[in-house]
Amino acid sequence: MSVAPINNIMVSVEEAENLIRSELRDFGSETIPFDAALGRVLAEDLLADRDLPPINRATMDGIAIRFDAFKKGLRTFRIKGTQAAGGIPIEIAKPEECIEIMTGAAVPGTADTIVRYEDLDIQNEMVTIQSDTIRQGQNIHFKGSDKKQGEIIAASSHVITPAIIGLAATTGKSKIRVKKLPRTIIISSGDELTAVDSIPSDYQLRRSNNYTIAAALQGYGIKADMLHIPDNKEISRQQISESLNHYDVLILTGGVSKGKFDFIPEALESSGVVKIFHKVRQKPGKPFWFGRDSGGSLVFAFPGNPVSTFLCLYRYFLPWLEASLGLDSPVRSSAVLGTDFSFTPALQYFLQVQLKCDREGRLIAFPAEGNGSGDLANLAVSNAFMELPKEENNFTKGGVYRVWQYGRI
Repeated sequence: MSVAPINNIMVSVEEAENLIRSELRDFGSETIPFDAALGRVLAEDLLADRDLPPINRATMDGIAIRFDAFKKGLRTFRIKGTQAAGGIPIEIAKPEECIEIMTGAAVPGTADTIVRYEDLDIQNEMVTIQSDTIRQGQNIHFKGSDKKQGEIIAASSHVITPAIIGLAATTGKSKIRVKKLPRTIIISSGDELTAVDSIPSDYQLRRSNNYTIAAALQGYGIKADMLHIPDNKEISRQQISESLNHYDVLILTGGVSKGKFDFIPEALESSGVVKIFHKVRQKPGKPFWFGRDSGGSLVFAFPGNPVSTFLCLYRYFLPWLEASLGLDSPVRSSAVLGTDFSFTPALQYFLQVQLKCDREGRLIAFPAEGNGSGDLANLAVSNAFMELPKEENNFTKGGVYRVWQYGRI
């Protein structure tokens, strides 16, 4: 349920998180081909359409025998036939008979044990078992031992992984119902920003924040539209008003601070977006603006500096998206600070770090500060933000703090 906006008060990180989580959305569901569902979220339980496996199947190449014959001392067997995968089982009629059988083939009902080739000597269609450590039922994957017909094999609200794609295929589920994704637009602003394929002047920058955000959203299956607006109050209002009519989520980057050309907050409010908060006691990303309009659309307006945008995306938007899609609240990792570190302002500080795993399996975070919130290059050599509480200034080696990972370890 939505909560009342906090006006003209800088909120804490925890308050910002709670206010955003009070605005979760359910976007419904849709049915799509199973092989296009990777990374989406299941909106139904996948059920086994038959026992898995549907037969007793061999898990090794070798011979199928009756264990009782082996138990009574028989070691040499006559090969009655060869059983390939996919064929009708060849039954054993006599104790001294065996079936040569391949991996994946159906085990005949008259056999109950598979002996692998490595334990056999085969001469002239006769097989001698050369091991005394044969166990009844060995090397057989028994019918229904994985799942029984009608049992859940993948529960609703799980992210569809390659393994779940495989389960859908093996159960004949060619269409899958998944959670719908929010219609999303990424809006950049600023006259200093030029197109990627342009040659900027020394006073300009190529647009990058929008592509960074879009790349992160692709991991969830969201194909966001993009729009760039100039530093113009009326154009900003018009473009934002139009976007609110067509999108569930607007993600803006830039134009939310106190500068004379930062028109975004005014344009949002004049477009009917109710401000829930503006400014968070954190660094980077302090000017973060969040609001909703009467139609239910949500606006995440991030500061324009690349590191600020990146932090707000991973700390606030992506957790909101996961919760809205019904995913279990992810267990965010904690890591051990690898060196002493100090930070003076009374703000929650998100320190860029390199996470490494030590021999004991602990995550160790080594500061990789960079040159401030404009240092996009530093994000390529760090892989997480470490969240350091605003109540402290000096952080000693060995302290354990929350981390928000965005790169591989």
